[in-house]
Amino acid sequence: MSSNLEVGIVGLPNVGKSTLFNALLKKQAAYVANFPFATIEPNVGVVPVPDERLKVLSDIVKTSEALSFFPPEVNATCEFLDIAGLIKGASKGEGLGNKFLSHIREVDAICHVVRAFSDPDIIKQGVTNPKDDFEVVKIELDLADLDHPDAPPLSGKPILVVLNIDEADLSRAKELEIDFAKGNNLDTDQVVAVCAKTESELSELTKEEQVSYLNDLGIKESALDRLIKKAFATLGLITFLTAGEKEVRAWTIKEGIKAQEASGVIHTDFIKKFIKADVCDLDKFVEASGWKEAREKGYVRSEGRDYIVKDGDVIEFKIGS
Repeated sequence: MSSNLEVGIVGLPNVGKSTLFNALLKKQAAYVANFPFATIEPNVGVVPVPDERLKVLSDIVKTSEALSFFPPEVNATCEFLDIAGLIKGASKGEGLGNKFLSHIREVDAICHVVRAFSDPDIIKQGVTNPKDDFEVVKIELDLADLDHPDAPPLSGKPILVVLNIDEADLSRAKELEIDFAKGNNLDTDQVVAVCAKTESELSELTKEEQVSYLNDLGIKESALDRLIKKAFATLGLITFLTAGEKEVRAWTIKEGIKAQEASGVIHTDFIKKFIKADVCDLDKFVEASGWKEAREKGYVRSEGRDYIVKDGDVIEFKIGS
């Protein structure tokens, strides 16, 4: 259900789009042990959605099932597609305009990268300021819609904006996000301030080294992690959780999906063989330290096929033969 949902990364020349994408690719490479797909295109980065809940569930299952190992954690994933750079006039075929527009029609959401860093060694080709650069890309998409009224509208796709900032500005990232959102009629959840150069350097480090580096910068979380979470939410996706000896896993579904359809992301046969779903709120599952005590305390609900799955539900599906 989720494997084809893609976020297209777009931007003018020299805004740091490639640096950002390469940082995402390195995050993908680090995740390869748990990667659920056999092959991917080289211009697609399929990255894990950070989820602290999985570590908690793994600890609980190890203890409650008296295991000698921690069940592996399998994150939900989000796909990023690196799209050829855009220049003014792309809607008329300038530069790689036609290639750009054909690729962007295929993605589910658009991630605009705009330059807000001050490196004098990188030429500002076609770049003026973050607000104007964002407008250039938006206008090109609107013009392309006018020229191709029969195609799905590009301007109607959900959007995110990445402000590619200097490392020195990371400590005031939230302030920069709010200011850009207000000035461009966006929700603050649609804007994330990232220093692509820093994220590229972070991706080369161990987890312990990353924590130390972030502490030195005065921030708690990698901006790349925040970007991935926001991209996931922009696509209208949520996750339900499963917890067993084989694995603890976050499964991706569209918000508003019913239990019977949600079971199909585990295996398509589950849809026609669905009987019921045992559901427990995550906080209750944690309090009870696993399925056994959660059931004894009455925390587990038996839900039918029409139950609307909520983000973070811990679920065990009952399937017929």
